[in-house]
Amino acid sequence: MSTDHQPDLRDRPARLTVGVVGAGRVGPALAASLQLAGHRPVAVSGVSDASRRRAGALLPDVPLVPPAEVLRRADLVLLTVPDDALPGLVAGLAETGAVRPGQLLVHTSGRYGAKVLDPALRAGALPLALHPAMTFTGTPVDVQRLAGCSFGVTAPEQLRLAAEALVIEMGGEPEWISEENRPLYHAALALGANHLVTLVAQSMELLRTAGVAAPDRMLGPLLGAALDNALRSGDAALTGPVARGDAGTVAAHVTELRKHAPQAVAGYLAMARATADRALAHGLLKPELAEDLLGVLADGGLGAPGAPGSPGPDGTGGPDRTGGSGGTDASDGTNGTDGSTGTDGSTGTDGTDGSTGIEGNDR
Repeated sequence: MSTDHQPDLRDRPARLTVGVVGAGRVGPALAASLQLAGHRPVAVSGVSDASRRRAGALLPDVPLVPPAEVLRRADLVLLTVPDDALPGLVAGLAETGAVRPGQLLVHTSGRYGAKVLDPALRAGALPLALHPAMTFTGTPVDVQRLAGCSFGVTAPEQLRLAAEALVIEMGGEPEWISEENRPLYHAALALGANHLVTLVAQSMELLRTAGVAAPDRMLGPLLGAALDNALRSGDAALTGPVARGDAGTVAAHVTELRKHAPQAVAGYLAMARATADRALAHGLLKPELAEDLLGVLADGGLGAPGAPGSPGPDGTGGPDRTGGSGGTDASDGTNGTDGSTGTDGSTGTDGTDGSTGIEGNDR
């Protein structure tokens, strides 16, 4: 069904009544931001106690009603439900006759474009996919964070102006994403934002285990600098033992993780391999150092050359390379000396010498 005959947003009253189906973390925040722009929230649906609390905090005095009633009352309806629930919700609303011709129907899923709204389009609705590239907390701070936030936008060409207008009114910046690129777009955001939370949480847990009283204060400046450098310089911002090719240090890390946080080993190795690949490709990791490093990563740090406790060339204990640039083998076949920390900056002493370092649309 074409949207050519559908009324243009410019033919509507300047202000719209707004409804929210799914009072998770996203919907109430977007409705609140539209309210600041002069639109009028009139109905919200939510099932859980948490959803009802969020709706009450961000949209006070807006009644909680069933989804079909939300569509009956609102000119603009925000469908802010989990991705997997969206197709069934749209189909159900269309089949029951809840969708009204000329009604703006907006979903906030990163995964889907506008085609998931085809059942509603056939019922006469105007479909928009507006995904805020922001993480949400379910608190009023989310409304403030929408200022300058990019939105992944997919919509029929005839509704381009309407989509852009709504995003701008919420304080955001529209970024057009083609229908076929929506899953890739969303994967990129999840890789950067969702996985960051896991990495930071693991890092804080390990620091507490190591005796650090305030890991958040320790990590804050480091991760802030890392993020800034990465956004500015990309792969050129890589530092740390993997980018330097310090195989012994990486092996020592894996050994300690196996002792204290075995659940973190697989993630550490996977990220180290990815970092090594990128460092090699961009000329940061010297090929002559990469062989030992990749060997450590291939066997998970077990029996790596230079790793603590691994055998030396003569079958005795090998040198401990975790302290610096690597020890030298003694000429008489006994154990080599510990390597000292380099003074040329090739080996940092505290891990804070560089920029190592961040749905997604949370519901």
